Amino acid sequence: MIPETTLAFSGVLHAEVKGHLFPPDGLEAAAILICTRTPGLRLRLLVRDVIFVPHAACKRRERDAITWPGEYLEQAIDVAEPAGCALVLIHSHPGGLFGFSVADDESDQRVIPSLFQAFGAVHGSAVMTADGAVRARLYDPGLQEQPVDLVTISGDDLRYWWADQATNHGPEDRPIAFTSGMAAELGRLSALVIGASGTGSIAGEQLARLGFGRVRVVDFDRLESKNLNRILNSSRADADANRLKVEVFAEAVNGYRGEGVAIAVPVSITTGEAVLAAADCDVVFCCVDTLEARHIADLIAAAFLLPLFDVGVVIPVRKKGDAFAVADVCGRIDYVQPGGSTLQDRGIYTPESLRGEYLRKVAPEAHQQELEAGYLKGLVEEAPAVITLNMRAASACVNEFIARAYPFRLEPNHLYARTEFSLAACEEDYIAETAFTHAPNLTLARGNAEPLLGMPMLRGAAQ
Repeated sequence: MIPETTLAFSGVLHAEVKGHLFPPDGLEAAAILICTRTPGLRLRLLVRDVIFVPHAACKRRERDAITWPGEYLEQAIDVAEPAGCALVLIHSHPGGLFGFSVADDESDQRVIPSLFQAFGAVHGSAVMTADGAVRARLYDPGLQEQPVDLVTISGDDLRYWWADQATNHGPEDRPIAFTSGMAAELGRLSALVIGASGTGSIAGEQLARLGFGRVRVVDFDRLESKNLNRILNSSRADADANRLKVEVFAEAVNGYRGEGVAIAVPVSITTGEAVLAAADCDVVFCCVDTLEARHIADLIAAAFLLPLFDVGVVIPVRKKGDAFAVADVCGRIDYVQPGGSTLQDRGIYTPESLRGEYLRKVAPEAHQQELEAGYLKGLVEEAPAVITLNMRAASACVNEFIARAYPFRLEPNHLYARTEFSLAACEEDYIAETAFTHAPNLTLARGNAEPLLGMPMLRGAAQ
């Protein structure tokens, strides 16, 4: 069952909170999480800022108790109220209790009402154990308690803690990659696939058969006969009827998984409808060939604290006399974690290249545009026979997600922020997250703030 409530951290901010909550003295510590929320039906709280309660300011710090001054609550209220954020009070449990004690319950009954007296419709509390595991709960103004179904961390690894698995929270308790236990957990998660063509149809098919509870696919394009050699589940009848690619995908998946698993979103990723669909998901796979779509995917991942997996393929060609020859056969998979380097930081696109793509779209020189946008760079090919390359790249992209959520590599995941392969050279290269520099990201944990993603064209989309 897809969780109704989620508390989401970026890996960077989760590490900062953990470092503060577990100082060398082994005593309890506290902080206040300032959370935005995503638009849509699911209540996804996004940790945007943190007020750290200084250890020395606490009146009492023991291994199983803490008392801290109310002035830090006032600071948090001052920051959170103007933006309508929720506050979650978090403290450590050095003793390892992965749950709320009687003392925690009593403390909430004293403190939480003061938050509602100040502002807001939902606030909460949370505890963290020494391994970084987090359990959280929310309150309404009547102090009715609701457990947070899922706490997520999107860092070098993807970590999930479920409210109904109170005693299992260590790495050793996680499902093993490629097992039925992994499939069972994926059944509780929702994926967004941007693009339903060559790599997108393959990635979406893999996600559905792996067991994801929801697979939303965004694409406005329709099938043509030239697409049939590389889009899974497409038929001549679909092309003759000029059907939407996402409708063909959803029909096929729901045929073997059941109604409602695959959800067609037949619009551009630049629309409010598509962005709202993304906000209800837990992970994003970007399988497109336009820079604008990748730019939007970057913004979605940052604004909603979602892990992003981007895949691209290309076959450069060169002139050999009067004929063409293949120069290389390449693929690239980038994993983008919220708070880390973006696709823009990594040079996948720049403001200048976005502008160039826009100009080609509004004032196209058809032949030159096809040369630049096609699979085979430098050669116009109406129906490129590239399904084998697409399969290779899409599989690597989905396996990258599995490696993050259910680690199986021999080396740490932070070494694999980007994977590049050359089939011509039979080589595969990897680039670590630390190899990329990143600029401040003003979109990070923006949530449902208007306009969505900070883009004027999406103003009012969440209404």
